[in-house]
Amino acid sequence: MVILGILGTQEIIFILIIVLILFGAKKIPELMKGLGRGVKEFKDGMNGIEGKNEVKNEDPQKPSEPKTESPS
Repeated sequence: MVILGILGTQEIIFILIIVLILFGAKKIPELMKGLGRGVKEFKDGMNGIEGKNEVKNEDPQKPSEPKTESPS
């Protein structure tokens, strides 16, 4: 599917203007962030990464035990 090869410069500009009119200038950055997150999640899924919330195989550092005062 080589759609961009079929579309000329004028058609692409026309589509971008229609998108700008429909969504507005403030909404487009939010749409692009969502699209970027979706692409990133797709790539991570293709690479076998389950997600950021999954527990990694690495052992986290153990918190230091509270110090107790020795009886004198």
